[in-house]
Amino acid sequence: MPTPHDFFDIDIRVGTVLAAEPFARAAKPSIRLEIDFGPELGIRRSSAQLTVHYTPDALVGRQVIAVTNIGTRNIAGFTSEVLVLGAMPTPTEVVLLAVSHPVANGTRIG
Repeated sequence: MPTPHDFFDIDIRVGTVLAAEPFARAAKPSIRLEIDFGPELGIRRSSAQLTVHYTPDALVGRQVIAVTNIGTRNIAGFTSEVLVLGAMPTPTEVVLLAVSHPVANGTRIG
């Protein structure tokens, strides 16, 4: 059974999307993201299945919440470095988690 310590080992941070583009090579409809997590972590990349509710243009400038310390994953030749978090009302639908007020990039969630 997971413990509170297990949860706090996960590094969850807020970052701002700097660039977003369709990711046609991915097996499932996805968007490639470049996200600024501030001076400590810098810019990280992610492939996210966000196409049901979001366009690349709508994501640029938006703050997102992501897990930043679970390693990388190769997705169709693209290295995804963080896992962007969202609620999944259906298996193909992602609704991004968000902060209610802007915060500094790299702010920890916990």
